[in-house]
Amino acid sequence: MSAQPKIRYGMAGGGEGAFIGAVHRMAAALDGDFALVCGAFSSDPERNRRSADALGLDPARAYATLDALLAAEAALPEDQRMEALAIVTPNHLHAPMAIAALDAGFHVMSEKPMALNLAEARAIAEAVARSGKLYGLAFTYSGYPLIEEARVRVARGDFGAIRLVQVEYSQGWLSEPIDRDGNKQAEWRTDPARAGLGGCLGDIGTHAFQLAEHVSGLKVEQLSADLTAHVPGRRLDDDVAALLRFGGGARGVLKASQVAAGDENGLRLRIHGEKGGLDWSQMEPNTLTLRWLDRPAEIVRAGGAGLDSSTMTRLRVPAGHPEGYIEAFANLYRSFGRTLRADAASPPSPGAATWFPGIHDGLRTMAFVEAMIENSAGEAKWTSLAENPG
Repeated sequence: MSAQPKIRYGMAGGGEGAFIGAVHRMAAALDGDFALVCGAFSSDPERNRRSADALGLDPARAYATLDALLAAEAALPEDQRMEALAIVTPNHLHAPMAIAALDAGFHVMSEKPMALNLAEARAIAEAVARSGKLYGLAFTYSGYPLIEEARVRVARGDFGAIRLVQVEYSQGWLSEPIDRDGNKQAEWRTDPARAGLGGCLGDIGTHAFQLAEHVSGLKVEQLSADLTAHVPGRRLDDDVAALLRFGGGARGVLKASQVAAGDENGLRLRIHGEKGGLDWSQMEPNTLTLRWLDRPAEIVRAGGAGLDSSTMTRLRVPAGHPEGYIEAFANLYRSFGRTLRADAASPPSPGAATWFPGIHDGLRTMAFVEAMIENSAGEAKWTSLAENPG
């Protein structure tokens, strides 16, 4: 029996000097399920050409624009053309590129946030519905094995009814005005025209929110927010906080900051129920701590004993061998690819071996961003968040 052919994909953005494009390529390559065949890597023709050359691509498939890419790839024989597009551009291009690719008949894996606002996110959802193509979102941290273990233990009731959900994402890289000093990554993230409605909120606050809902299995119904720009002259928030009210009565706190000077990538999730709780940190991702009212704390390790079968499907190396960010990201690409090959029209539910974040996560996070901004700017104590913002 012949081997399954690799999924041919293209990339929009992610050229020379970009950070996240290289991460996507490493994640897509890890399991051998994908092959990069084309791209529109940069609006600068020379940078675009150099990027394609460095990646070993046919120069004829390094396109000047996304429109040129979609038209040329659609004209190729079915067994040669791109099947999926990875979008790794600044935020303002996510929606127009995703909609164009979906309408042209290609699957999409997009960087987050999904779009500039909820209206754009809904337009993407409509394009997914009419195209019948898959849409994935790079909420990378939900791909970690022990995040799945945490989700499973909450879902099966190990901690009893959930009372508290606390999530924190703390960085310090924007503590100084490097967005005005030529730092490309900082410059677009603090520009409302390219980043969208939220700065820190859209960049990492959405990660924190998605992880809290995904692991707890609960939906935020109301929130009370405080958005701040600590660096003088900065046009978007660099520090956010929120009180959260979840369905079922649980309460939560979300804190995200990019001006916590000295912090690196401090994403931490704690969930507590009637009987005990869990504690996970992205900077020590292979450890999950469980604490109980009536017995000593437990340390659960990636690859160790007692893990759920759905966690085991996300592990790649034996216990004691570190698994990290690229492997977590690769789990999302692997699930996306296998769902694509199965001709499924939408991602499976959380808990399935091939789950990955998609339209639902995107709509929820964009509704969260808009509710946070509305509440912080207004006088209302609480702002409601619709269960289904689509």
